[in-house]
Amino acid sequence: MATLAPPAAPTPTRAARSGGGLLRYILWRALLILPTVFILVTMVFLLMRSIGDPITAAVGGKLPPDELAKRIHDAGYDRPILTQYFEYLGQVFTGNFGTTISDNRAVTEVLATFGAATLELAVFTLIVAFVVGIPLGMLAAYYRDRGPDAVLRVFAIFTYATPVFFSGLLMKLIFGVWLGWLPVSGRASIGTELQIEMLDGPSGFYLIDAFRTGNLANVGDVLIHAILPALTLGMMTAGIFLRLVRTNMIGTIGREYVDSARSRGVGEFRLVTKHAYRPALIPIITVIGLQIAMLLGGAVLTETTFEWKGLGFQLAHYLSARDFVAVQGIVALLAVIVALSNFVVDVVAALIDPRVRY
Repeated sequence: MATLAPPAAPTPTRAARSGGGLLRYILWRALLILPTVFILVTMVFLLMRSIGDPITAAVGGKLPPDELAKRIHDAGYDRPILTQYFEYLGQVFTGNFGTTISDNRAVTEVLATFGAATLELAVFTLIVAFVVGIPLGMLAAYYRDRGPDAVLRVFAIFTYATPVFFSGLLMKLIFGVWLGWLPVSGRASIGTELQIEMLDGPSGFYLIDAFRTGNLANVGDVLIHAILPALTLGMMTAGIFLRLVRTNMIGTIGREYVDSARSRGVGEFRLVTKHAYRPALIPIITVIGLQIAMLLGGAVLTETTFEWKGLGFQLAHYLSARDFVAVQGIVALLAVIVALSNFVVDVVAALIDPRVRY
């Protein structure tokens, strides 16, 4: 009697292979966060310690030598550098980034108090970058190698190359002083800030808190105050988006499926806005992770220029006070935020474009 052959093992479907590849990619990217944060925190620690002990740098000329030596000993800055380093690593991985010298505040408290302002500015900035950069990039691709394309490319280079503090001062001069259209400092007027502070548990995000006051005038006041800072920082990022969208859309327009649509009589404008638009956005999503680091760096100058009291504003204040414990803690926290943001962006890019994870 013939024996029946065992049934063949089922072949994994493409969806299953794709899901497994995505899971492996996410796990791999998550594992890379720890060494990335470790390297960044180590570099910040070594750079800060190369200046000397933080207490001498901050209050060295303001205290008698014996009291200064006592404070250095109590803080442990007279111990070997490796001992300080491993102790600092232990504190960082438990969420303790130290205490500021100038005002004796926990660095995590500084982040909680001023981080919402920086995050709110970053959101406004990305909105400006998307609204300006993507449509202009599409327009440049549509008019490629013609007059409008040349003008837009020069515009992109100009917005990216102009220092943030210079463009901020220029916008304050034009729109605040000469024209008098927009406020040049602060996150809101005094009346709006008082109403927000009277709320039960304000979130720190002025736009959300302005809605919570139930007064639409407060919402408009917050948005008006955000225009100049968001434009200053957003135009720099918009220039990058413009060039990326233009380059990728020109490459996409030459694909076979676009030529097929063109042969069927689809107009050039429709080809650009419909068929070549979405594939060209994939690199934008990838670049957002890099732009977050740039936004946080640019926020220092932008917030200082417009007195936008966020982490960048506080970082400039602590730098002028030579409070290197605060500087070290804030920079380390920003490094963690950048690492996590890049992880999220990489996962989103992998979900949109499966080629990323193979």
